[in-house]
Amino acid sequence: QVQLVESGGGLVQAGGSLRISCAASGRTFSSYAMGWFRQAPGKEREFVAAINWSGISTYYADSVKGRFTISRDNAKNTVYLQMNSLKPEDTAVYYCAAGSYCSGFGCYNYWGQGTQVTVSS
Repeated sequence: QVQLVESGGGLVQAGGSLRISCAASGRTFSSYAMGWFRQAPGKEREFVAAINWSGISTYYADSVKGRFTISRDNAKNTVYLQMNSLKPEDTAVYYCAAGSYCSGFGCYNYWGQGTQVTVSS
């Protein structure tokens, strides 16, 4: 079992930066790939970024590529999402998830409760 708790969300102006975190419980964190997803009001949840168990491999949705960076610290059982050059369309609830290294929802077994990110224009 893995429990995930996101933090660091908030309100930021367009063009600004924000780093959100996801702390995991359990001793098996380093065995899981981690992903970030987001869901905007009235829209379906969508993939944002993923990182493999070691942190060596990452990939991103086209909409955030070059602006967002996913990273992890296995010693701290934490995964991060650094978000730069934020746009109003990045406004959403952001969720972290633990599972297999892919972009599909079905690859992830554990989900956090989400953290709100709001980008004002």
